[in-house]
Amino acid sequence: MTIATPAPIVVVGSLNADLTIYCERLPLPGETVHGNGFAVNPGGKSANQAVAASKLGGRVVLIGAVGDDANGTMLLASTAGAGVDVSRVRRSPEAATGVAVISVDASGENNIIISAGANGTLAPEDVAGSADVFERASVVCLCLEVGLDTVEAAARLGHDAGATVLLNLSPYAEIPASLAGLCDVLLVNAHEASLFLGGTAVPDAGADTAAWAPVRSRFADRGLQRVVVTLGADGSVVLDSGAGAGGHVTRIEPIRVNATDTTGAGDAFTGAVAARLAAGESLPAAAAFASVAAALAATRKGTQTAYPEVADVEAMLA
Repeated sequence: MTIATPAPIVVVGSLNADLTIYCERLPLPGETVHGNGFAVNPGGKSANQAVAASKLGGRVVLIGAVGDDANGTMLLASTAGAGVDVSRVRRSPEAATGVAVISVDASGENNIIISAGANGTLAPEDVAGSADVFERASVVCLCLEVGLDTVEAAARLGHDAGATVLLNLSPYAEIPASLAGLCDVLLVNAHEASLFLGGTAVPDAGADTAAWAPVRSRFADRGLQRVVVTLGADGSVVLDSGAGAGGHVTRIEPIRVNATDTTGAGDAFTGAVAARLAAGESLPAAAAFASVAAALAATRKGTQTAYPEVADVEAMLA
């Protein structure tokens, strides 16, 4: 009997070297504080999402760009070591690999500054050059750490191929209606959701599902029929305007853990959603699985090295 090869998840976007310093508390503006540890780790939202999806059972192809330098070599080795196909990651001789400078406090909270480097050279032509992988894709996973023209080119190829186009609206930027119309699932945190909806505050974590119905309608008015709003330690909400008359709101309860480092937990969530959608699960089921994956990631230092395997998530679900 021939076993069909699973359709790939195509991740398009960024690879960064994470320069992380740990401290008791994050500095105030103009203040210097003492650190108590430093690490250089593989990161970048798209590389993180690709690794998370791969470790959770997805077959993943990553399209991106790194510099011809030591950080680029580290990133290619890390993502490939997690089972990701990196044959479509271009090495740029003109630009250094992107970096993220990260501070993490004793409670696991962080602040991050990124420098795009080679990520800024990723162009629609790079996407077009890998059109063959989009033709076979189940999910196309995107974020905004590369140019909007590149993101839209990838979304259009995924849409035209019939793949599920998943856009993580981070780092936040306004997107054109043409891009929104190509997206099947939008993933945002509460702050990003508020910005996208013109500054309208989203309901707090204690609100019932009825309070989210107007938010769901406002996203639908912008062309987004299915949206996941993450609420950090308070879980997430799935807004589906296509689920029957009037749509549906599903509250995903939080997974309580003792956080060590929340850096990259959102990427673990996105990668997990992509992996479960590719496996044929519903969006609420994928979000529930992703909540566990993100919670487990937050209990360990770093990003890609902290991401769980399928067995880890299933053990916690059990």
